[in-house]
Amino acid sequence: MPGWTCAAISDPQRTTMKDIRFAKFLVFINGGVPLALLAWDASQHQLGANPVNFAILTTGMLTLVFLMLTLLVTPLRKITGWNWLIFSRRTFGLYAFFYGCAHFLIFFACDRSFSVSSTVSEMFKRNYLFVGITALLLMVPLAVTSTNAMIKRLGGPRWRALHKLVYVVAILGVIHFYMQKKSKADLELPLAFAATLAVLLGYRFVASRRRPELAQAMVMPAKPKLWSGPLRVARITEETPEVRTFRFMSPDGSPLPFAHSPGQYLIISPLIHGKKVNRTYTIASSPTQTAYCEITVKREEGGHVSRHLHEMLREGDMVNISAPAGRFTFNGMEASSIVLIAGGVGITPLMSILRYLTDRRWPGDIHFVYTAKTPDDIIFRRELDDLQKRFSNLRLHVTLTRIEGHDWVGRKGRITGELLKEAIPDLARHPVYICGPASMMEPTMQLLRDLGVPAGQIKSEAFVAAKRAETATSDSVPAIAAAIAATPTGGDPTLTFGRSAKSVPLVPDNTLLEISEDAGVNIDFECRSGICGRCKTKLLAGSVTMEVQDALDEEDKSNNVILMCQAKATEHVTVEA
Repeated sequence: MPGWTCAAISDPQRTTMKDIRFAKFLVFINGGVPLALLAWDASQHQLGANPVNFAILTTGMLTLVFLMLTLLVTPLRKITGWNWLIFSRRTFGLYAFFYGCAHFLIFFACDRSFSVSSTVSEMFKRNYLFVGITALLLMVPLAVTSTNAMIKRLGGPRWRALHKLVYVVAILGVIHFYMQKKSKADLELPLAFAATLAVLLGYRFVASRRRPELAQAMVMPAKPKLWSGPLRVARITEETPEVRTFRFMSPDGSPLPFAHSPGQYLIISPLIHGKKVNRTYTIASSPTQTAYCEITVKREEGGHVSRHLHEMLREGDMVNISAPAGRFTFNGMEASSIVLIAGGVGITPLMSILRYLTDRRWPGDIHFVYTAKTPDDIIFRRELDDLQKRFSNLRLHVTLTRIEGHDWVGRKGRITGELLKEAIPDLARHPVYICGPASMMEPTMQLLRDLGVPAGQIKSEAFVAAKRAETATSDSVPAIAAAIAATPTGGDPTLTFGRSAKSVPLVPDNTLLEISEDAGVNIDFECRSGICGRCKTKLLAGSVTMEVQDALDEEDKSNNVILMCQAKATEHVTVEA
């Protein structure tokens, strides 16, 4: 963005690792309470007329309860944005296995007197017993592979595929409970468990179906890869008296040498007084425009680079660029509707998203709220008006803060809760992407929280005037840009550790965590499956792929934080470790 540098804003109500450890401790302690109560009642001879049957029934129901809790974690986490819930899933699963074993052992010891032949004979006489033992046997590999060592040995993809057996186990458990009932009067509890399981599995089915349906209306952009090189300034357009759009194309007119996602940014490296300076600017154009990319830059009086671009850059000039970067993205696959809230020049990443969605004729609802100072400061005004006329699913709301002396009949003032409620009645149901200066961002994000929008549905990117970033020295550049400049470009790809400056060769198909371990570099970890977050590390240069990113929140992603246990690379990379 025009003379602005990017910085992600995080939600202040962030869960700490201390909170997570305490929550895990509470789950562990409370999971054992039912067993303690059962043991106490047994010691006091308070299990009723048939204590064995009571104990068998109780442990069986506890098994089903913990299975349901295990399956509840994912939908509850997705709906509420409470990512810390993921840390309780393994404990719930192990308690389900524990109570399942207790259920069988009480039957085997007290009902069958430890007789293997009698137990096997009984199983073949009663189908519900066969179904139950099958479910218990399927839980064995799930429990055995729940350790960090087994996750590492199996690898993330195979481990996750194996643990989908929990769906089969839950279904068999409910069938087992239903079949052992002798009369319709006893079916209330089995049917309640069946209904709960149907909702939990139904959620997963609907979530898996929604993505393919949305994909039919779109073509996904190519997977972004980092590229660096010169591009030609093809066009300079004045958007407002202080804002200009710079269009870049390949020197020979061929398609762009990189693909980006809507909302990503590039790093521009102009020579100013013979010195290379790096700045980040959002790509405002749509990824569908493969012949060019555009940045829209506001001229800041104290902006070293923005003033240079406005005053010195001319059509036909060559500029060094690195692209793409950033995770403040939306391509329509993530949800079936979206709310875009922008302030001033913060409109640029959201404009890229809007242009992409309308180019693809995305069928979802698009709510766009934009605030600026005066009518003359509305960036992309004509295009926004045109898009609103052409696309019935786009609802545009513009409010201005300084209208004195201007002919303006639209909304006036800053973004308020009343404006948001009136413009978007079901606001809490939509994902919200918000971008702008801190003076607009902070109160607007508080408004969103007050209106009930879950933190997990808010993605934010803020902009800070470049003059603030330049006060240290003229050599100050964004960390990622400096790392890119220092990263090797030739030879065999390496992994470099920023703190020790140690470099080791990359190993194909190995994660960065595995390579670090072999190199003797200590990286903290726990689950190795991308869900605990213990191995979070900042990526300073290069690019990685990660199959699972469950432990990363939006602040992590916007700050180039990666999961070492999931990250793989095929080019030079530098990490802050």
